[in-house]
Amino acid sequence: MKVALIQLNGSDSPQENSQSVCTFFDEAVRHGADFILTPEVTNCVSTSRSHQESVLRDECKDIVLAALRAKTRDAGVWCLIGSLALKTRDPDGRFANRSFLINPQGGISAWYDKINMFDVSVSETESYHESSGYRPGTRAVLADMGAAKIGLTICYDLRFPSLYRTLAQEGAQILTVPSAFSPVTGAAHWETLLRARAIETGAFILAPAQTGTHAATTGKPRETYGHSMVVGPWGEVLADAGTQPGVTSVDIDVSDVENARRRIPSLRQEIQFEGPR
Repeated sequence: MKVALIQLNGSDSPQENSQSVCTFFDEAVRHGADFILTPEVTNCVSTSRSHQESVLRDECKDIVLAALRAKTRDAGVWCLIGSLALKTRDPDGRFANRSFLINPQGGISAWYDKINMFDVSVSETESYHESSGYRPGTRAVLADMGAAKIGLTICYDLRFPSLYRTLAQEGAQILTVPSAFSPVTGAAHWETLLRARAIETGAFILAPAQTGTHAATTGKPRETYGHSMVVGPWGEVLADAGTQPGVTSVDIDVSDVENARRRIPSLRQEIQFEGPR
């Protein structure tokens, strides 16, 4: 399977982002990709709640989702839309941070709402409270692509290994981690966490990312770390996209998953124990 990770420097304009991601999608198709992945918040990178209220749409009206479903159908490939920020009918008006797996017919095979919200204070000048604008998901999602089973996660989920272990124990051979990591936590933890999740599960990790300083018409511009990565089931980094927007393609062999799990069968070695007293 040839996978292609699209690394974006998205803005707060869904129209601009749709054009950019579609251009990179076409490039990935020309490279022969079977499975194309985009990063978190592919449609809109924004820190302004008022701007999001103005430009975000419900799932059925999102232009990036519509464009990528059409592109996927026309190319006859699989696509993971890493996530889209979408309006919901929640009484409190919070958005969904939702990932979509699109099949070669352009249909939605699976969707996943980010479970773990990025509520952190990275430093005295950099803090995030994702749960104030987004409502968390409540279910883990495993999907079957035929060639492989896929476990869907998003960004901050990466810090919660039990989610990945559960997905792997249920059969996931590929785990997706579309992200918009901050530069501070990215430099400190991104590669280490991705490699750890791969080693713990014996799965491929596909992690397309946002990168750079993101243009904003309203609110403070966001900055993200980049370095989209493909990590093999033995923990080896197979690709690192650096910090420039673009497409990174890698050939992967799903049989490597079974080989890694046979060598280190930790997924089958669950031991029940009592907690500390």
